Amino acid sequence: MEKESIVETRDLVKVYGDGAQVRALDGVNLSIARGELISVMGPSGSGKSTLLNMIGALDLPSSGQVWVNGQDLGQVRALDSFRARTVGFIFQLHNLIPTLTARENVEVPMMGQIAGRGARRRRAEELLELVGLADRMEHLPSQLSGGQRQRVAIARALANQPALVLADEPTGDLDSQSGGEVLELMQQLNQELGTTFVVVTHDPAVARQTARILNMHDGQIVHEHTVGTPFEEDLAAFRRSGLGKALVAGENPLPRLGPNEQTALQRLLASG
Repeated sequence: MEKESIVETRDLVKVYGDGAQVRALDGVNLSIARGELISVMGPSGSGKSTLLNMIGALDLPSSGQVWVNGQDLGQVRALDSFRARTVGFIFQLHNLIPTLTARENVEVPMMGQIAGRGARRRRAEELLELVGLADRMEHLPSQLSGGQRQRVAIARALANQPALVLADEPTGDLDSQSGGEVLELMQQLNQELGTTFVVVTHDPAVARQTARILNMHDGQIVHEHTVGTPFEEDLAAFRRSGLGKALVAGENPLPRLGPNEQTALQRLLASG
């Protein structure tokens, strides 16, 4: 049985500029199932962030349609209210308000959505406990590590129980350990809460922690890949390499390698 789609786009086009126009999205057709954890990759200018803006109701398409949580965004009159109820955002630089505590930052999206200061406070405390920051609730962002600030940003993204969370390079400003912890947290929340996550990243190691990878180029999705086991992913990466292609084709791979690489390969083969 197929899962219900939470995001659908049809012939999605976004053009910027009046003179020399830039076609940021060029006929994107996409379906994201409810509860998926997917990543979007591609070079700078490929349309990744523009796609996130369209899905997150932050911008309107030049043509085409976007459905989020069963709603055609072109027919939604109060987009700000819809976005606040339905979509959570995580950014590379977390965008926390420096003069507010972790708890107060998490409360911000609830203003106008959850009535009562006490209810907002309890919800913020529950979320900060969920992301492992029960002992940091009254700390300012400057008193937190980079990984902790990003955990606050994740808690804030979940404040209004969104069906969809969009993360734009959420580990890009973190060291490898903190980035790994943030990824593990998103995986945990995806599994336990069923929240759909769409992660834009330039890092293949990050993308491989998601269930599906969309590759973009020149405003189009040019390839989709369902992520397998670590061994399967390593094998697929090897097959895509020059050496792997040569071996699969039954060719001598040495001419494709540089002198140092040839020597290293010959030593490796000799040692076996």
